[in-house]
Amino acid sequence: MRALILAGGFGKRLMPLTRNIPKAMVSVGGKPVIYWQIKWLRSLGIERFVLLGGHKSDKLVKYIKSVGYSGRFEFSLEERPLGSAGALKNAEKILRDDEKFVLVNGDNVTNIDIRKLRLPGKSLCCVSLKPYRSRSGIAKIRKGLVTYFEEKPILKGYWNNLGVTLISSDLLRSLPRMGSLEQDVFPKLIKQRKLACATFTRGYHRAVDTFKDYQEIDNDLRSGRVVI
Repeated sequence: MRALILAGGFGKRLMPLTRNIPKAMVSVGGKPVIYWQIKWLRSLGIERFVLLGGHKSDKLVKYIKSVGYSGRFEFSLEERPLGSAGALKNAEKILRDDEKFVLVNGDNVTNIDIRKLRLPGKSLCCVSLKPYRSRSGIAKIRKGLVTYFEEKPILKGYWNNLGVTLISSDLLRSLPRMGSLEQDVFPKLIKQRKLACATFTRGYHRAVDTFKDYQEIDNDLRSGRVVI
């Protein structure tokens, strides 16, 4: 199976770190995010990759070739932002002979076992989910008084999309040439009962989305608290 790394975003919340490089090239634990992604995916037996690039993608291509990954990589580069669904559609010719593939957001640092992902029945996608933890404390109030308070609880019944998705190649034909998987494609699949999921309560998963994320992930990797 092949892995696609979605690395076309601008990473505006990480400026100025991403002024001259894409998010997947931001260094955490002394290595670019994409280094940790390739290490993780190869540990699960994946050796073939497609880079879906956009913003400053030349830096990613140069890095991949410089560290000897080029023989395992193909590239699908967009000239203007297409969104996650559009970027995937842009790579349709590369994927024509694939039965299925895994799509990974380019800012993920994780060690979850994607071998849990399945496409049961007529499902076209399987998203990876973990219990949703509030980013702030929550409270209940009654008549101006706080009756309950909990700091950053896990919200029962709600799940967070990890941005690691198993996709059937049958989905490619119906993808828009510009748009978002989450906003434009997943709602349609839900109505058709074709969006499956796998849940993860163990394993490490963080996205390098903000400076706080960047600092915490960097510390996790450097301290050895997390092994990818």
